[in-house]
Amino acid sequence: MTHPTDHPIDTWQIGDTCLHSRFLLGTAGYPSPESLRQAIQASGSQVLTLGLKRTLGVPGVGDNGFMQIIREAARDHGAHMLPNTAGCRSAHEAVTLAHMARELLNTNWIKLEVVGDEQTLQPDPFELVQAAAQLVRAGFEVLPYCTDDLVTARRLLDAGCKVLMPWGAPIGSGMGLMNPWALRTLRARLPGVTLIVDAGLGAPSHAAAAMELGMDAVLLNSAVSQSGAPVRMARAFKRAIEGGREGHLAGLMACSDMAVATTPVSGQPFLLD
Repeated sequence: MTHPTDHPIDTWQIGDTCLHSRFLLGTAGYPSPESLRQAIQASGSQVLTLGLKRTLGVPGVGDNGFMQIIREAARDHGAHMLPNTAGCRSAHEAVTLAHMARELLNTNWIKLEVVGDEQTLQPDPFELVQAAAQLVRAGFEVLPYCTDDLVTARRLLDAGCKVLMPWGAPIGSGMGLMNPWALRTLRARLPGVTLIVDAGLGAPSHAAAAMELGMDAVLLNSAVSQSGAPVRMARAFKRAIEGGREGHLAGLMACSDMAVATTPVSGQPFLLD
């Protein structure tokens, strides 16, 4: 019998697109095209990210063939492509690249990245909000990569974004959730907003923890592509994300500073010697 609180079909949306997988997978840095294809299949991901600057190859050399690989993988697994503006340092640069992505890939989706610091690759909140506003007006479904700052998140929502992608930690760091309190605050203060934790997750447990906080989905790349066994790691993250989501829906037990007996004896008969 299905319990009333069970969710046999747990879906979510980006724009008008309904999705059931809450695992968004990056496509950079895999040891071979075949390992990428197998990892996509193992992940069950329905959204694949790709960076336009890398996809288009080295200037003067031409197409490096990467875009075709991703097109085929997306087609074979029924996934959607989410181009990103990785490597952009200004709103103008990001907006220009987003329009190029729409022309090349025939999608209004764009993961908006505008780097503000070269060491941490932290997003520039001012350029990010400016670019987001321009792209929303141009008809894009903008998914901005941002920090976990609540005020910046609100400014992006004011600009017209419906999905936010706060970081767990700096890109590629593998540190996991640096500030669970901030993410918990975002979830509490923005209850109706789709939140996708993006960047810095290095282990399946990190992804499970993000989902347990009530995040809607997780996006990651390096933890899978740079592992010794990308296919196995993709499968591990898939299961962790599903487990974290189920735990959140079921309701996690409250933490306590003191021990709480699982079988209390108060009011129960017991024997004395």
